[in-house]
Amino acid sequence: MKEDMSQTLENAHSEFKSRNFKDAEELYTKFISSCLQSRDCEASNLATAYNNRGQIKYLRVDFKEAIEDYTSAIQVDSQFEIPFYNRGLIHYRLGFFDDAKSDFQHALKLSPDFEDAKVSLQQTLVDQQQKINRGY
Repeated sequence: MKEDMSQTLENAHSEFKSRNFKDAEELYTKFISSCLQSRDCEASNLATAYNNRGQIKYLRVDFKEAIEDYTSAIQVDSQFEIPFYNRGLIHYRLGFFDDAKSDFQHALKLSPDFEDAKVSLQQTLVDQQQKINRGY
């Protein structure tokens, strides 16, 4: 069983890297379901599967579903900085600057050298201030 699950995850990663997102999403979903049923998965693998499935949904502009997957990844592994960053990007794009700021700051707390998170946090702060200056 565990062998099958790790093979499913490897296949999902392979499809993801090849940009075969439909197949990758199905494999990540299968892996996540197996993990939740067996309760016998490494947290980091489950969090990565949620994060990567969230990425596929993000690319499809299914922001609500992507946020759900990123949040699930965070719940599984609260020390994994990537889903905080990814969720922050969606919050930023939706104009939820406080949420974006919080996610980027959390990513940086976990990984202080995370350059993309630094840049995104700075941009969020600039845009948030501009929004305040415009009065809405």
